[in-house]
Amino acid sequence: MRPEAADYLEKARNDLEDARKVAAIGLAKIAARTAYYAAFHAAEALIVERTGKIAKTHSGVRAEFARLARETTQIDMYFAKFLTKAYLYKEISDYGT
Repeated sequence: MRPEAADYLEKARNDLEDARKVAAIGLAKIAARTAYYAAFHAAEALIVERTGKIAKTHSGVRAEFARLARETTQIDMYFAKFLTKAYLYKEISDYGT
C-alpha cells in the first residue's frame, strides 16, 4: 500500500471513530459531517492507491471514485452514491441548507 493511501485510511478510521462518539452524544449534524469525512478519506485512499494521484476537491474525489467504481466489480456503485449523498449532509452541517 502506498504511504499516502495508508495515511488517508488512518484519517478515515479516526473520523469514523469520532463520528460515532459525536453521534452518541446526540450531535447529529456534526456526526454526519464527520462521517462524510471518513468516507471521503477512504475514497481518497482508494484513488491514490489505484491512480497514484490525489484529487484536489470534494467533487474531484467523488467523480474519480465513481469512475473507479464503474471500472471494477470490486467496488459496489452503492458506495459512490453514498459518498455523493453524504456530501449533502456535510453541506447541511456546514451551511444549514
